[in-house]
Amino acid sequence: MIVDAHQHFWDPAWGDYPWMTDELRRRYGPEDLEPLLREHGVRGTVLVQARGSLDETRTLLEIAAATPFVLGVVGWVDITGDVEGTLDGLVGVRHQVEDEPDPDWLLRDDVQQAIAAIGEAGLAFDLLVREPHLPAAVETVRRNPGTKFVLDHVAKRPHDDAAWADGVAALAELPNVTCKLSGLLTEFDPAGTATRALEWFGAERCMFGSDWPVCLLAGDYGDALAIVGDDENVLAGTAIRVYGLGV
Repeated sequence: MIVDAHQHFWDPAWGDYPWMTDELRRRYGPEDLEPLLREHGVRGTVLVQARGSLDETRTLLEIAAATPFVLGVVGWVDITGDVEGTLDGLVGVRHQVEDEPDPDWLLRDDVQQAIAAIGEAGLAFDLLVREPHLPAAVETVRRNPGTKFVLDHVAKRPHDDAAWADGVAALAELPNVTCKLSGLLTEFDPAGTATRALEWFGAERCMFGSDWPVCLLAGDYGDALAIVGDDENVLAGTAIRVYGLGV
């Protein structure tokens, strides 16, 4: 069985995507992805937010309800506000921390309270961070042992990777963190990064994510899948356990 733990749908008509390149600026929906899943034997997916919008989260939940292969949604909610009433239907929450200019943004009191509430609700918190945010991410995980954390894209390895390696290795030492082998095609040294993540976390704490359609900038769906190997935990088991997917 294969579960893709990280894919996106979007439509520029829904709103602004400041990070989006012109090559990706069109609608991508279930009808585009479904043939690729069939081709590669993928049982289902986790649909992940692409903009900081509660409206987008609601739209993704509607798509998931109408799309049998979408097994769960990791959505955006305002974690600087009251998250209690905005978590229904989600398997996880993600904020684009990589875009926050303050490297210690995660350590804000209101953010910490929200992350604790996300954990109490039994949901995962996806860490979308880069190297400058890793120390705060490590401290956040330590403060919240009851919350499940998922490191997206192995924290986007830079060319000068010593500090990145120290930060990711420190996260791997904490038992409530798993790692997505996702978004690697468009980053530095995809195969090498996957190998290092597997060495740090072990296959039982890693999961496959295509990052489709972003992966199309550097290859195709099969290329994203080929990077991660054939371990059953990476291909499905870890994602099912961490996100509580019904398969």
